Amino acid sequence: MFQSADPSVVKSITQRVLLNAWLRALRQPNALPLPRDFRTDGSADERADMMEFDVIGSGDSARFLITQEGTRLATAYGTEHIEPAQRANRYLDDAIGPERYAGVILSYRACLARKRPTYTVATVQDADGKDVSYERLLLPFGRGDSVEHIIGSYKAISIEGGFRLRNLMGVTAKTVPVVTVRAVIDRAFVPAARPAARDSIELI
Repeated sequence: MFQSADPSVVKSITQRVLLNAWLRALRQPNALPLPRDFRTDGSADERADMMEFDVIGSGDSARFLITQEGTRLATAYGTEHIEPAQRANRYLDDAIGPERYAGVILSYRACLARKRPTYTVATVQDADGKDVSYERLLLPFGRGDSVEHIIGSYKAISIEGGFRLRNLMGVTAKTVPVVTVRAVIDRAFVPAARPAARDSIELI
């Protein structure tokens, strides 16, 4: 079950920056922003932890076509052996397999249904048995009330210090992720003032 939350639920500073950029892109409180209006002051290096999707279909039958996959995500899911050009234009369910897809699809469906960012935190262990928190922020974009595009940010962090990223979230990972936070960010926000174009860089 996803709980309504305000932006303060997001722990990662860089993900909070992305969320604020999404808020600035809102034209009206009840409308979706357009991808072209999504601008952030964050580093382009953030793309290594990001994925972009086109939404094909609607409702529970919708599929998510990968249009960009970050390099660190490929490492986390054990797909870094695939050529970068071949990582795009794949459906998410095909890319990560049915077992892992079943564990993440609720976040994407909630993003579609609620038309607002979703945020989850899952605990997983790396190859050395260290506990790692995996934070997923999904940002919806589209026209009118239809979500046509999703940008996701994925962050892994451990209070135990350094950890092994390779295959952290893959099918052959040491443990299955245990979700501890499921939130839809739909409370206590209004469109923020947009920054001047010269003060920001475009991520997409």
